[in-house]
Amino acid sequence: MAKSKKGKKPVVPTQPYKFRKRYALSDVVFQKEKKFLYFIAFSLILAGIIYPYASIAMWVGFAFAGYSAIANDSIQTLGTFIVSNENKKWYWQWLFMGLIFLGTVFYSWYMFNGDVTYQRLASKGFDQTPDSFVFLQLAAPIILLLMTRFRIPVSTTFMLLSVFTINSGAIVSMVSKSLMGYVAAFGVALIIYILLSKLLKKLVKGEAHGAWIWAQWIISGFLWHTWLSQDLANVAVYLPRQLQVTEFIAFAGFIFLGLGFMFYKRGEKIQNIINEKSDVRDVRSATIIDLVYSVILYYFKEVNNIPMSTTWVFVGLLAGRELGIRLRAQDSGEKFSKTFRLIGKDILSVTIGLIVSVILAIAINPVIQEELINFLFE
Repeated sequence: MAKSKKGKKPVVPTQPYKFRKRYALSDVVFQKEKKFLYFIAFSLILAGIIYPYASIAMWVGFAFAGYSAIANDSIQTLGTFIVSNENKKWYWQWLFMGLIFLGTVFYSWYMFNGDVTYQRLASKGFDQTPDSFVFLQLAAPIILLLMTRFRIPVSTTFMLLSVFTINSGAIVSMVSKSLMGYVAAFGVALIIYILLSKLLKKLVKGEAHGAWIWAQWIISGFLWHTWLSQDLANVAVYLPRQLQVTEFIAFAGFIFLGLGFMFYKRGEKIQNIINEKSDVRDVRSATIIDLVYSVILYYFKEVNNIPMSTTWVFVGLLAGRELGIRLRAQDSGEKFSKTFRLIGKDILSVTIGLIVSVILAIAINPVIQEELINFLFE
């Protein structure tokens, strides 16, 4: 047996274990996402250079907003479609959803005199075309892109629109409508999955009939159209309120190609929020989720032109669905605690997005700063 060398003491770590563990974890994350983080840093520098030049800044801001908004919100509209069609070629999914996008946006542009948002930006506080920009307005979609990469589902409506509003009343209206959407989606999903869970469970047994695939593609297409008519405002807010022909082609072409890239990647990393929910890979479950969500969105679209957070509606729908499944199945306390953790994590994520967007809006807009000071000190 080899003798141990005398005189050598074991090396004692100079840093506490928890610190070293945290450092090691952050180092792994940095190494894994190094190229992406360099891209974010470059994008922020670019935003800082070009924001004084409005004619260029509006298109750069639109480009960042176009991809980041659709990538973050893809869990609502395209998430269940992507995960339940993993065996289908990505380019067929892209062409299907891409053509629906082109038809939806062209209809609005043609019918509303160059407006691609179905008049969502006609409401007070958003109706003026921006003629100048500040750095944070271009930085907002870059921050959103960073959050999307790290799987944080934030409200793109709050994150992008709030930095352009000219009064706090517009933000209050958006929050109120979004909260109503969350409560409505949660309640409807909870009732449906409590009352009809046995029937729905029977529907998803065995191999799905071919008709379910057709139904899912049709319903997912309707949901995509409904979402676009609500949330295109989040992207077009950087651009003129009426687009000329060449501007419209640039707008539609960029998003169409961006959709192709996203389908090629099978969704952004935020897609895992969908993957962790119960039974969403089954085409029948995905179809039912999309149907309920599209009906709720369509209802709120018809209520008024005030923009709302579709993310909050979708998070409410998934929360009500998960809780309804657990209540009906009378699961153990451990499964209930897991469900409440999932619900709490999603609520925390969208709340963080709301707080960040309000902070950005206050930092950018002197009118909101004055209103806040008057509110606090009067």
